[in-house]
Amino acid sequence: MRHRTVADLMTPEAVVVQRGTPFKEIARLLDEYDITAVPVLDENDQPVGVVSEADLLRRQIAKLGATTAEAIMTSPAVVARPGWSVVEAAKTMEKKRVKRLPVVDDSGRLIGVISRSDLVQLFLRRDRAIQEEVLEEVLTRTLGVAPSAVTVQVSDGHVTLTGSLERKSLVPIAVRLCESVDGVVEVVDRLSYLRDDTTAHGSAAPE
Repeated sequence: MRHRTVADLMTPEAVVVQRGTPFKEIARLLDEYDITAVPVLDENDQPVGVVSEADLLRRQIAKLGATTAEAIMTSPAVVARPGWSVVEAAKTMEKKRVKRLPVVDDSGRLIGVISRSDLVQLFLRRDRAIQEEVLEEVLTRTLGVAPSAVTVQVSDGHVTLTGSLERKSLVPIAVRLCESVDGVVEVVDRLSYLRDDTTAHGSAAPE
């Protein structure tokens, strides 16, 4: 299974400002592009900070007058890497309490921006695509389960697994792998098994 990464979901052409960009210009860019923050770049196109709506409001409330991005920005910038999983990006946003992350390459140069709204796109994935990945990648290719053994139903990202697996130990593995499929919101486990291989000697499933 190939999970989508930050590189797959990020916006490559980011709106940015320089250290000397004035307060009013930053406010205009946020409004014009309907975004909540902009990276501040140095002369090497490396993010040195981020100016958010909250930063602008704090400056205005403090009545410190118009100033530049360098004076307003939150620094250092919290950044993401293109190879990160979407889970890693989401956890970083949650931990640092930010809505957008500049994405940088190995040299630290900005190559894009990923936002919470970009991550939400995963959960807009079509049910049919999720169903096909669960059947073909998880059950058939990864676990070696016959397509006829398990029925997969998907509705608004909620996956229901019905049928029988050869061994009991495969049930939690199947559920866990299905939960990791992009776009899956929840997995409902209605699986049974033919043999209990979790006991010392193994036994047939109860009738």
